[in-house]
Amino acid sequence: MRHLKLTPSWLRFLIIFLLAMGILFRFFNLDGKVYWHDETYASLRISGYTKTEAKQQLFNNRVIGGESFAQFQGANPEKSLNDTIMSLAKQDPQHPPLYYIIARLWMEVFGNSVTAIRSLSACVSLLVFPCVYWLCRELFNVPLSVSGVAMPATGVAIALMAISPIHLVYAQEAQEYILWLVTILLSSASLLQAMRVEDELGKERHRSDLFAIWSIYAVTLAISLYTFLWSVFVALAHGIYVMIVTKFQFTETARTYLIASMVGFLAFMPWITVVIGDFFQFLISADKTTSQSSLMTVFPFLIMQLSRIFFDINLTSENSLNYLIIPIFLTLVGYAIYFLCRTTNYKVWSFIITLIIIPALPLIMPDLIAGVIRSSIEPYLIPAYLGIQLAVAYLLATQLYNGSVSRRSIWHTIMVLVIICGLISFKVSSQAETWWNKGMNDGNPQVAQIINRATRPLLISDALGNNYGNVFSLSYLLEPKVRFLLVNNQKTPKIPNGFTDVFLLNPSDTWRETIEKKYKLKTDIVYSDDYYSIWKLTKNRNLRRRNMSLNNQLSASL
Repeated sequence: MRHLKLTPSWLRFLIIFLLAMGILFRFFNLDGKVYWHDETYASLRISGYTKTEAKQQLFNNRVIGGESFAQFQGANPEKSLNDTIMSLAKQDPQHPPLYYIIARLWMEVFGNSVTAIRSLSACVSLLVFPCVYWLCRELFNVPLSVSGVAMPATGVAIALMAISPIHLVYAQEAQEYILWLVTILLSSASLLQAMRVEDELGKERHRSDLFAIWSIYAVTLAISLYTFLWSVFVALAHGIYVMIVTKFQFTETARTYLIASMVGFLAFMPWITVVIGDFFQFLISADKTTSQSSLMTVFPFLIMQLSRIFFDINLTSENSLNYLIIPIFLTLVGYAIYFLCRTTNYKVWSFIITLIIIPALPLIMPDLIAGVIRSSIEPYLIPAYLGIQLAVAYLLATQLYNGSVSRRSIWHTIMVLVIICGLISFKVSSQAETWWNKGMNDGNPQVAQIINRATRPLLISDALGNNYGNVFSLSYLLEPKVRFLLVNNQKTPKIPNGFTDVFLLNPSDTWRETIEKKYKLKTDIVYSDDYYSIWKLTKNRNLRRRNMSLNNQLSASL
């Protein structure tokens, strides 16, 4: 299982084909989907500006154009790389700086367009394939021979990840999550390699050689921590795995692992102090959020995400088709985990199980992590996605040539269906304007279409709630003719003349009524979804009828 060349020729060609398709779709239509709320915040962090600075310069009751947002959405001469790091430390320490440093340097070379910033994630996603190869070689290090043919789970794992819809989502997202997956793979593979080498050659090697091998794990762990804060729980999963392998004894391997992990965490100490300070500030502040999730609300979502690893055509949770799709993939994954635990050494299955469970377990304890998770929880499941894919890859790799002809035919059919599901998902996703991960900005294409139809439109918004991110996200879809009137603290806007249509973005009832009274206009809702609404200012019909009546009376008297 260590060498891809041992794979039968037909499977080698299939893997190469799927790998080529996966790479092609990762770079296809990068700017086609909505540049949503969280991505605009990522671009703001890259720019070196803080949210407070952006509000002060944009939300000041003046009419501006869409070009005014560009300064806060990428590399710019006013701010340096140091400003990028400091903006994260001041307002977003829950986002470590590694990705944003890389993205800043990338955008200074390739520009600030949506295609440019998303192409960084697409390029990083290509590193997943060699890293998966390394991890599988270390994890499944005993060849599995069936009828004289060694079947590598490595190749099947690469194929599954190449066409996994969940990987495509993060490979085209201007955020750090695909880089985090790469660092998880690197730290996991380096851990397994260090433990294997110490077991096989520890007594024959010099201390300096073992130190060098474990240093790789310490470095990759530090890199992972500087990429995404949730790597703490991946490191915890690694620690539990080492305890299981050493049978909860303080062996030489356990001692060396403890030293290496401590070095990794010590390297992360400068940033973790900032995170802890921000967390305590969150706890003592008056601005406390309510629990974002509970077991009853998170569990159905987790089940849906499980099926999206293999098949995703952007179905909503209310779609009845989910009742057919989810049980199928739930059965496949459940059997894969059962088969893994039943047929492999405990060193193999315990690694995958801990990778699935430990990082995902805190997601059902929202009160504990409310100060850390301040956005969608989907990316926090990336380690679980990886573990599930490894289990399914092992199942398919062992069953394709195992058992009777009829049994092998069944598993050939299952693998073909999994491949077809992935390719269909890629095809649908590549042509879509939005997707389930776009959250509150899922309706932006419809909103932009409504506003762009106007001759001289004006969009009015305040900076409360999510309006700040919504305005930035909409600015990517609105035409240059659209003007923005942005105010702070719901001040009554000074609406100038000359605009054919005036729109309000997600106004509160009080603010909207204040505007109606001041300008003696009426507001009609033109778009609404679960996250925000668009209102249009129109002339009050009663006032218009009264003016027409007065005009008619004046004409009659004349």
